[in-house]
Amino acid sequence: MTDYYEVLGVERTASDEEIKKAYRRMSRKYHPDIAGPEYEDKFKEVNSAYDVLSNPDKRRMYDSGVDPNDPGASSAPQGFGMGDVGDIFGQFFGGAFGGGQSQGPTPRTQPGRDALAQASIDLRTAVFGGTAHVRISTFGLCGECSGTGTASGEKPTTCPECHGSGYRQRVVRTLLGQMMTTAPCERCSGHGTIIEHPCPSCLGHGRVRVTREVGVTIPAGIGDDTRLRLANQGEVGEGGGAAGDLYIDVSIRRDKRFTRQGDDLHCWIRIPMTWAVLGHRTDIDTLDGKQTVDIPAGSQPEDVTTLKGLGVTRLRRPSERGDLIVHLQVEIPGRISEKERRLIEDFASSHDGSADDSGPAPRSSVEGGRKGFFDKIRDVLG
Repeated sequence: MTDYYEVLGVERTASDEEIKKAYRRMSRKYHPDIAGPEYEDKFKEVNSAYDVLSNPDKRRMYDSGVDPNDPGASSAPQGFGMGDVGDIFGQFFGGAFGGGQSQGPTPRTQPGRDALAQASIDLRTAVFGGTAHVRISTFGLCGECSGTGTASGEKPTTCPECHGSGYRQRVVRTLLGQMMTTAPCERCSGHGTIIEHPCPSCLGHGRVRVTREVGVTIPAGIGDDTRLRLANQGEVGEGGGAAGDLYIDVSIRRDKRFTRQGDDLHCWIRIPMTWAVLGHRTDIDTLDGKQTVDIPAGSQPEDVTTLKGLGVTRLRRPSERGDLIVHLQVEIPGRISEKERRLIEDFASSHDGSADDSGPAPRSSVEGGRKGFFDKIRDVLG
């Protein structure tokens, strides 16, 4: 029995969220559209593992020793029932015991697989929402035959070998004597019909490889590394079967001005020390255009001022937004005139007289954090 926990790379005690994250990571790694067609079997194995472990009932059944994906699995972990015996005898005796041809021919129309693509968006789109465009290469409906697989609108004809059943019976010699076996018809590959004149574009498959552009609606407030699902936008199946789903992994590009933390945005502005001492009002560029920032008198380096409601749209409450937090970086001049030096020294002496060096050091100093405003000025002046 396949170890589904090992397939997803998780412990047997993994939570539902851990299993979901592991599936997203493994499906992205092994998807044939990204890793290559040689990983198709591995991708199917990953999907089978997630199908079982993400379903509480199937997971309990699997943990008890029964693989729910095994067609022969039953509620008991050992042994087999009469249905299994019927299948065995049906394979040898051509359906006399309830197996064999009862399943009928294999349909030519099959559902398509899911597809996976990547989309990279800027911070503005993540904040306000918008549309991203991705190009995918996958199977689409054949335009020449509309998915039928036949040329000139012809219909498939009944297979003369199996007469439409999709299976052939053969007599084989065994230790028990001659026995009858049932196997898919080689002439029609088990379909029961033959396409005499296949479509020259799709060669009878009803689909062709196409490259197309898909518009993806990005919801406002989307987070980084989010997966979106577009129903019926994936791969068209054999014989023009229903398309699978298209999954889009969305990543947010790093912004030069703003840093996102949850629903809040952070930015840093440089101000002269006179603004910090005396206070000032200045305009800054935000995602909402020019906004005025009030800098209080006596501001210290790395103080912050908050602009309410100018952050990221809350994903589950689109009418609300986070805040824009502005960090102040006070610029201290490296060169000053003698007159400026005397003025600053007179100003510093009137404040330094109240300093008390006997007390405990501020926490920021102990931790190697930021210095006070006048500490920085004294450093510059030597």
